[in-house]
Amino acid sequence: GSGNNKAPGNCSAFIATGSYTKDGKIVMGHNNWTEYIIGQHWNVIADIVPEKGNHIMMDCMPGFIHSGDDFVITGNGILITETTITQFLGFDTTGIPEFERARKVAQYANSIDDAIAIFTKGNNGGYANDWLLGDTKTNEVAKLELGLKDYRVWRSKDTAIIGSNFPSDPKLIKEETTFNVNDSTTSPNARKRRMEQLAAVNMKGKLDAATGQQIEADHYDALDNTIANNRCVICGHIDEDAKGCKEWDLAPYYPMGAVQGKVTTAALAGKMQFWAHMGHPCGEDFIGEKFYKAHPEYAWQSKYLTDMKAWPWTLFTATTNATLN
Repeated sequence: GSGNNKAPGNCSAFIATGSYTKDGKIVMGHNNWTEYIIGQHWNVIADIVPEKGNHIMMDCMPGFIHSGDDFVITGNGILITETTITQFLGFDTTGIPEFERARKVAQYANSIDDAIAIFTKGNNGGYANDWLLGDTKTNEVAKLELGLKDYRVWRSKDTAIIGSNFPSDPKLIKEETTFNVNDSTTSPNARKRRMEQLAAVNMKGKLDAATGQQIEADHYDALDNTIANNRCVICGHIDEDAKGCKEWDLAPYYPMGAVQGKVTTAALAGKMQFWAHMGHPCGEDFIGEKFYKAHPEYAWQSKYLTDMKAWPWTLFTATTNATLN
């Protein structure tokens, strides 16, 4: 079977190691872009010690068995994040759902190879992603671009890999997406340009928890070379964009963008810790009353979405005796 399988979440992420980071060890960051009406609830940090497998700490929404957006650290030194592939097509209804594969990777993978094997076995193409993976035991990071029929892996011990909802493999782009890699005005391509600028050039050799937080809060529009609040910046604010975001079928000023952020390092992950931030990573609040007055076409959401306040970056630490109950 097949269907409209465009992934609903859109994010800005990076994973780096070697000469790209301050201490030569892995640094990982991610902010979750989604509709504010949903994203305001993406405020759970789950700390799970299963009967079998890895100790897991991840962000998620209530009721999730996996992270969903995804940001995961494990007691075995595996780091996992991703950004979705824009305008991806293809779905196998008989395959294994993404949430099941993602949870299995978090719980049972002991290496990057394990993660790739679990993600690709029985893959249904659901929630097609560029998975950014790290192993603090080997100091290696990887990108698994996973479509339905096609997938490709890049891996290195000296790189900064970024994700902003763009696909990279020419075969996968051609066969499994309608994404235009040459349209510089789209959110994924504009953010790709800025993320590359930051992670691989400006911040090269300086990446740590603090600079990771700065990247996820960044408001520089690489399309117009201005500071902006719109679809093109890493800390997205589509609710302030007069063009909306056509590649995700979002009308002008749709209340969607970066709803939270997370950053960790090998040193922090070794203590089962990561930094997390609720609301726009830049610190700006979304105030419903003001927004609906300016954009009455979205007033129907006011019943469910009032405000999305920005809270401070907070360090979360897993407990050693966490349980499932």
